[in-house]
Amino acid sequence: MAIHPVLLCGGSGTRLWPLSRKSYPKQFARLTGDNSLFQISGQRLSGHGFAAPLVVTGSDFRFIVTEQLSQIGIEPGAILIEPSARNTAPAILAAALKVGGDALILVAPSDHVIPDAACFRGAVLAASEAAQLGQLVTFGIRPDRPETGYGWLELSTQPDADFSPVAQPLVRFVEKPDLATAQAMLDGGKHLWNAGIFLFRADALVAAFEAHQPEILAQVRASLEAAQKDLAFTRLDPGAWRAIKDISIDYAVMEKADNLSVVPYAGVWSDLGGWEAVWRDGESDENGVVTSGEALSIDCKDTLLRSENEALQVVGIGLKDMVVVAMPDAVLVAHKDRAQDVKTAVSALKARQVPQAETLPRDYRPWGWYESLVVGGRFQVKRIHVHPGAALSLQSHHHRAEHWIVVEGTAKVTVNDEVKLVTENQSVYIPLGAVHRLENPGKLPMVLIEVQTGSYLGEDDIIRYEDVYARGHGARG
Repeated sequence: MAIHPVLLCGGSGTRLWPLSRKSYPKQFARLTGDNSLFQISGQRLSGHGFAAPLVVTGSDFRFIVTEQLSQIGIEPGAILIEPSARNTAPAILAAALKVGGDALILVAPSDHVIPDAACFRGAVLAASEAAQLGQLVTFGIRPDRPETGYGWLELSTQPDADFSPVAQPLVRFVEKPDLATAQAMLDGGKHLWNAGIFLFRADALVAAFEAHQPEILAQVRASLEAAQKDLAFTRLDPGAWRAIKDISIDYAVMEKADNLSVVPYAGVWSDLGGWEAVWRDGESDENGVVTSGEALSIDCKDTLLRSENEALQVVGIGLKDMVVVAMPDAVLVAHKDRAQDVKTAVSALKARQVPQAETLPRDYRPWGWYESLVVGGRFQVKRIHVHPGAALSLQSHHHRAEHWIVVEGTAKVTVNDEVKLVTENQSVYIPLGAVHRLENPGKLPMVLIEVQTGSYLGEDDIIRYEDVYARGHGARG
């Protein structure tokens, strides 16, 4: 029987600020290699007896999801769009109802690091027998420290010496503990970290909701039944969804069910819940310094230095137990012991209405992306990247004119009734009010520099006439 992976792909993007933000949470970032955490998760759960993954995400991320899956050659089974975030219980239930029947479903967050994919798949296969018998199976990570940032799982007996992935009864879930409690659980040997990964039959989860959360079951079912197709996406109905309470799968049913099992997992695992975790899981030098990008360490110790801009050199001198993360528009400098306070910093920036609190300078769209390079009083300079074969909408602007200079590839440009090709080092002028469109007819990415001039340069100054992505007014492209 094929196992149906469900990738949960939401998040507020606060704990790894400034790299991760509300507009682009950490699962889409390349934190540990050439691919994003989301892409690595998709690869880990592809082939080897897995069905095409089902993704649950928000509307703002839908085109990022499809683009990143396309880059690694994965065709999703379905993409469910949540009208609003309601925590994990409604999202997981919607996926189970969508797959339906007695299908085996593996629920996994898309932002976790599990380097040994084969070892993890082995644990999943070992858990499948218990799941097929109707058990709700969770996976417990072998702890190596008294971690207070995770929930824990209590087992009835200690795992064997080899930490074999054998299902056994789960006694209870334990909330995030204080340090003394975490140390006692670590010493006792009967507790594992709660990874938030589950395996179960779809009908077994539905039965758990029937027994413990019938109202949520009715609301999620109604939202799925009234869902609308939108291109390759399934949009859950917002009316029924709005009434659903915000609740995790643990609180909703797992802590109440009596058919729970846990499978120990001895492999490396991390949820990268903060910059201290990124430092711990990174490749360090002999002084415990982890560097990424254009970063240089001089007499530093146990420190993370990270530059996310190839033109920005980060240099640390004599630092100890520090985190330094430099983005084009924001820089974080913090002691490792205070890395979890990044959320507090984001809240403070939001209160001051600082745009860097939630948005990146690069804005991702279904056709590609753009980023602001320079912003002035009556002008703005952007770099625009258009995917091969993609096209922006046919549009016009009330308050600005635009100059386009192609620097890579070939652009097909429509200005009113004229259509022409613009190649590298050529430019075109878009007068204020002109109806225009930008397309990439080639097989390689097209990049241009856009110079906007006018009295108002906001992204909502747009009238859209035709759009293959079915968007309304007020959004770029």
